[in-house]
Amino acid sequence: MKNLKLLKIRKKLDKLDDKFLVLIKKRTDLVNQVLLTKVYKNQIIDKKRIRKILSNIKSKSIKKKIDTKITYSIWKAMINAYIKYEFRNFKK
Repeated sequence: MKNLKLLKIRKKLDKLDDKFLVLIKKRTDLVNQVLLTKVYKNQIIDKKRIRKILSNIKSKSIKKKIDTKITYSIWKAMINAYIKYEFRNFKK
């Protein structure tokens, strides 16, 4: 017999994943808007902006008592995924 407590927690995680997908869609729409403003491919990677994002996430994670290694890994992976996305979808 499966652990009912575990199943309930997993169901909550699944619902949370659904919410993440909605947010990822919204973020992708915004990234598409940003991409339309870029004239050259070398504008896709903005190291200063990336450092600022990661710094802000670290500060916010500390304030919210979230493990900064988790949030750093998530945001770094997301940034890299969107950089690849922008290169694939660059039209100019």
